[in-house]
Amino acid sequence: MHFVGVDLAWGQRGPTGVAVLDDRGRLLSAVSVGSDDEISAAVADVVDGPCVVAFDAPLVVTNATGTREAEKALNRDFRAYEAGTHPTNLSKPEFADGPRAGRLAARWGLPTDPATPGRRAIEVYPHAATVALLRLGRTLKYKQSRDRTFSRMRSEMLRLVEGLEQLGRARTPLLLARRPVWEELVDAVEHAGRKSELRAVEDRLDAVVCAYVALLAEREPDRMTVYGTVEAGCIVTPTLPEGLTPAPRPTRAERARSKAVEAYASRLPDTQRATEQALALVRAALDDAGINYLSVTARPKSVASFAAKAGSADPDGDGLRYTDPLAEMADQIGLRVVTYLESDVRAVAEVVREQLDVLGDRDKGAETARAGRWGYASRHLDVALPPDAEPGPLNDALPGRIIEVQVRTALQHAWAEFEHDIRYKGDVPPEHASELDRRFTLAAGLIELADREFSAVRDLLRGEQAAAQRAGGTPGPDDRDRLTAADLAAYLAGRYPGAGWSRTDHYEWVAGLLVELGITSASALSAAVAEVDSAAVTARMDYRYPAGAVRRLDDDLLAAYGETYLALAGNAHRVPLLTSRLAKLAGLEGAAARGED
Repeated sequence: MHFVGVDLAWGQRGPTGVAVLDDRGRLLSAVSVGSDDEISAAVADVVDGPCVVAFDAPLVVTNATGTREAEKALNRDFRAYEAGTHPTNLSKPEFADGPRAGRLAARWGLPTDPATPGRRAIEVYPHAATVALLRLGRTLKYKQSRDRTFSRMRSEMLRLVEGLEQLGRARTPLLLARRPVWEELVDAVEHAGRKSELRAVEDRLDAVVCAYVALLAEREPDRMTVYGTVEAGCIVTPTLPEGLTPAPRPTRAERARSKAVEAYASRLPDTQRATEQALALVRAALDDAGINYLSVTARPKSVASFAAKAGSADPDGDGLRYTDPLAEMADQIGLRVVTYLESDVRAVAEVVREQLDVLGDRDKGAETARAGRWGYASRHLDVALPPDAEPGPLNDALPGRIIEVQVRTALQHAWAEFEHDIRYKGDVPPEHASELDRRFTLAAGLIELADREFSAVRDLLRGEQAAAQRAGGTPGPDDRDRLTAADLAAYLAGRYPGAGWSRTDHYEWVAGLLVELGITSASALSAAVAEVDSAAVTARMDYRYPAGAVRRLDDDLLAAYGETYLALAGNAHRVPLLTSRLAKLAGLEGAAARGED
């Protein structure tokens, strides 16, 4: 079954948004079209089969003047939320030939009684729907208006985007994430530069809302309210949630927050660029250090999240948490590094400290442990680009920005994400809340134990590899085309027993460099670095973090081969970095001897 949303222009000239969801709530399409023929063509492959089509336009109009009873009834519930409807009657020229939506429904053979099972058309109203679905105190002001600024329209539209994405967690989900058509819509909003560009997206977003209401009407009819009658016209919309109250007129502080939200929305493209630069900087630093990590991700704070946090209360007193959210909110750019082991968390933190100015550092796992509890564990660092950093195209968006870097193990990450997901959904009955807390606490304790056991496994295996190397063993035969990642891991565990494991792809990468040097076996590698004093190299490099095994080998090879190593094709992307390192090695006895031959 398909669910179609049609944000219908009442006249023939305006754009009409059309969106289609599949039976699982996945967004299949969202287009803007014009004539009735174009609308029909856009839905031709779905309206002939099982479907519910939701029109944001009247299906039935019988009153000569005034307002339909459906609109009066809906307005009594929603006007206080600024979601009242415009009056509809036959005196309006757009209804001279009957409602356009009614004509389209008839053309597609769809009955207009919302109680009809199976194929049908219903009339909906997106403003009322978003108030109920997103629990808003007032409607979002993303519609075009003469007295509404572009920045406000975009910030409100981005809040709508975020709200719709959150419906992916609903009992009947709206699945928008990673859908190309949705990503195109969001990108258009984020990079819009004028009102007309927002207007081009507005109809399609409203059509998505309409399509979701169609889905709810089929799956959760008990959550819907029908205003009016079939004969005189009726509107179907999600019922106002119990306890939801209209937002009062904004105070001066609230207006100031709204200005901050508008400003944040206006600078979002720059924040996105700064986020990408921060991600590249941290990832490059971790790779250069040879740190073993699972993933590094980054995101700018969404407009909806910024708005919510800007209006949050001060946890330590009365009033609001922020007086100037734009300047004070530290997590507008967020990076997350997920590692395998707890020792890697500490190594990542040290690498970040070396590259960036640390403004704050909280080990929330240690704080929880000091309180004698188990629970959330993560290292949080607030960092900024050092004032003396050389400006360039790779960091020019970062000056003045605060970046929050979260570092945690894979198990800590799984616990935090699942706990957040469960708490967010908020559908745990109060009588089960204490049991939920107990089980999450138990899981946190088990995860801490598992993290320790994983570290013990790593230490045991690394110890065995080192012992094998001391006994004179060499991993793998000497007639291969290249060393494997496993060969290198075993060899390096013996050469650098105190170094941490590196990423698997880094072992593969350095194996490629070794091939360029003509080294394809462990015995050849041993001979190549036999005269290098690793302890002296380490002293010259002055690592401020526990360098990974691949980084240690990288530096020893640089010491052994000098300019020859620098000139390898596999090192073309990091010549300035290696040149700087080579300068540190200058004068080291035996350094770069092979490069001088």
